Formats: sequence, C-alpha cells, structure tokens
Amino acid sequence: MALFSNLGNYKNFGLLLIRVGLGVMFIYHGFPKLIGGPHRWEELGKATNYIGIHFLPTVWGLIAAVVETAGGFLLIIGLAFRPVCLFLIINLAVATLMQLKSSGTLGDASHAIEDAVTFAGLLFIGPGKYSADKK
Repeated sequence: MALFSNLGNYKNFGLLLIRVGLGVMFIYHGFPKLIGGPHRWEELGKATNYIGIHFLPTVWGLIAAVVETAGGFLLIIGLAFRPVCLFLIINLAVATLMQLKSSGTLGDASHAIEDAVTFAGLLFIGPGKYSADKK
C-alpha cells in the first residue's frame, strides 16, 4: 500500500520503539524481583531446577532479576545490546521450560516464548542508529 511505503525509511525509529517498549516492561517485571530480597531470589532461582541445576537458587534468582532489570535499562539506551539480548534469551528459555514442565500448557509459556523469539531476532538486527552502541 502506498500509505505505508515510506515507513521503511524509519527502521531505526522502529527499533528504538521496540527497545524502549520491551525495556520498560522488563524493568517493570524485574525490579520487584530485584528488591524482593533473598527470599524472592531463592523462589525465582528454583526455576533452574527444571533445567537440572539444583544448587545456589538464591544466586540464580538474583542473576535473573538483575538480567531483567539492568537488561531492560540497557535495552532502552542500546548499550551492550547483543549480550543483553543473549542473556534475556537464556532467562526466557529457563522461564519457558519451567512453565511448560510445571503446567504443561503452551499457553502458559507463550509470553516467554514470544519474547525470546523477539530477542533472538534483535540479536541479529542490532540496536539501530539511535543507541549507545551505534557505529
């Protein structure tokens, strides 16, 4: 359609919108986990049991909370973009496996899967021109 033909000129702005939108939501979900303290981190870290890691759940939970919160901030500014995408993919893969193994339904895991696929695509595309990582 002619109406949308020029939108390709704004790819970098589109990437900025994706980064900011996802970054804000990951901060929104990750910050309460981060400030939840050791009890919350242990609870969160027990998700690693579903991938065969049965030690240091508090540490794994803290790492997951930091990845979500700091990763969301780094997404927004576009700094260390590709490593952040990779860490978020790993975080979301663990969340997906936990949800699939605990409830057994794809519907419960769909949000984590969708985000992981988005970050996998962004890993290849990069942060765009409007980022701290721009070249």
